[in-house]
Amino acid sequence: RKKKKGCHSPFFKNKMPTDKKKNRKRRGHVSCGHGRVGKHRKHPGGRGNAGGQHHHRILFDKFHPNHFSKKGMRYFHQTKQKFFCPSLNIDKIQFLFSEIDQITPKSNRETPTIDITEFGFYKMLGKGKVPQNPLNVKAKFFSKNAKKKITKAGGKCILTS
Repeated sequence: RKKKKGCHSPFFKNKMPTDKKKNRKRRGHVSCGHGRVGKHRKHPGGRGNAGGQHHHRILFDKFHPNHFSKKGMRYFHQTKQKFFCPSLNIDKIQFLFSEIDQITPKSNRETPTIDITEFGFYKMLGKGKVPQNPLNVKAKFFSKNAKKKITKAGGKCILTS
């Protein structure tokens, strides 16, 4: 077999020249700056996060206080469909309602109703400005702020199941 010249691995492409390394200055000094008594051993405190509940406990308690803790009650067989509740903010409701720009004042027409569950939203949240004309909104849930804003604008909050 022929020997390869140099190393062709991508990790060694930008290799630092040996004469510039710190260890060159330490040559000739017996323990290279690691002390005679304690010695430079491989992993004296353990590898990684070892000893978090034993010899490194002070560090873990001080800087990572909840690293080992359990919180709250256990929930056996937690399924996600019980908590599925996509929400919509009031300021985005006009993008669902195509006729919102052409709504005439309520003297000419009754207040329009929009069912946000048809668009896949369950809960109405109250962020942003309400459309100026009153709207009746159907949803499974309303936040306090959303209820307040819709009723203040002259609309109604209709709960659906």
